[in-house]
Amino acid sequence: MTPLKFIHTFDMHSAPPDLRARIKLNLLDLIGIAAAGRQTRLAQIINDHAAENFGGILPMLFDGRKASAQGAALAAGMTIDSLDGHDGFNPAKGHIGCPMMPAALMLGHEANISGQDFLNSLIMGYEFGARAAMAQHGTVPDYHTSGSWGATAAAAAGARLANLTPDQTGHALGIAEYHGPRSQMMRCIDHPTMLKDGAGWGAMSGVAAVKLALSGFTGAPALTIEQAPDHWQDLGEHWYLREQYFKPYPVCRWAQPPIEAALKLRQAHHIQPAQIDKIEIITFHQSVRLATSTPRTTEEAQYSTSFPVAVALARGTVTPADIADDNLTDPEILRLSRAMQLREDDTANAAFPARRIARVAITLLDGRHYESDWNEARWDASAPPSENELREKCHALADPVLGPRRAGDIESAIDTLEKTALNALSQLILCAL
Repeated sequence: MTPLKFIHTFDMHSAPPDLRARIKLNLLDLIGIAAAGRQTRLAQIINDHAAENFGGILPMLFDGRKASAQGAALAAGMTIDSLDGHDGFNPAKGHIGCPMMPAALMLGHEANISGQDFLNSLIMGYEFGARAAMAQHGTVPDYHTSGSWGATAAAAAGARLANLTPDQTGHALGIAEYHGPRSQMMRCIDHPTMLKDGAGWGAMSGVAAVKLALSGFTGAPALTIEQAPDHWQDLGEHWYLREQYFKPYPVCRWAQPPIEAALKLRQAHHIQPAQIDKIEIITFHQSVRLATSTPRTTEEAQYSTSFPVAVALARGTVTPADIADDNLTDPEILRLSRAMQLREDDTANAAFPARRIARVAITLLDGRHYESDWNEARWDASAPPSENELREKCHALADPVLGPRRAGDIESAIDTLEKTALNALSQLILCAL
């Protein structure tokens, strides 16, 4: 099936039944992250910016003020991205839902679509985004952020919801690819800031591309589609939605294998943080590049390997509060973070990006030494979380911000979305906290 035909003809009832339940969990995860992320300074700034500079009539995600579809998508994408806990796709080295879902949400709300149409667009968007990401990384030698190729995925979802013609859709994809952010992931890894993964800019670019194409604006062919046919031949046959991972902790995925390794050593040997003298992390190159041991901001904490591992050793887990701007000065956690040495390993490098693996060695003050086996991040596609675990994660994130009742209403609206209008959900999330 051609990409353009897939965009406009996909129907989830012709796809494997498990995808219908899976897409609701991905959506729930994104919205739970957005609720918690709305508390971050990044989200506050971008929502203020969209409200002040993108005039329009659409209410923004967990804000309620009005903006254009472009501005509301920008704010929603960056709000989700502000808390690095959303789903991802290993071969893309990034996240499909974060730039794509906000574009579909805003264009879908604007068009007053059904919940089933929204779910159809999301499943299609994940399949399209997976291939766009792999095609872009396979044809252009750089490490692209999710917002870069995510702009094309956002345009694909938007083209479907806006009922563009096939010709207009081709132009929208070309506009989005051409104008998508040239955001290089490793630059933000080396200098962690609010730029993050470019997801908001990708969402905004995708929405703008759809609206421009609808008005007759033309775009050059999307090269990731036109010149990378091998990535598109299995559309409608191979389902990459099944291969998305989830995150148990709101930090970079690359830091999560050593978190798991450290927690296993902590539990197995009853290690108390005050007993620890030295820690060594053996992992892949990109994780070693997450080198901030003394973060000053939540962005630096999220894009660190040593600091989240130190939090896990001290507290047994890593929560949004642990990496918030105001909670980065605990002296024992900072001591542990500074006590870490990171070393890259050929085995771990060879496994990346399909697998992200790490080993941890801990030496105690009394000389005892413990080493872990190779560990991977929890909740990978090969060992996914249970449905209950994902629902519990969402409530742990959303309940403190929205209250259990509103969070429960959102969960129920997602569970029955194919039977209602999208507005049944959007009225709960496109309003103030």
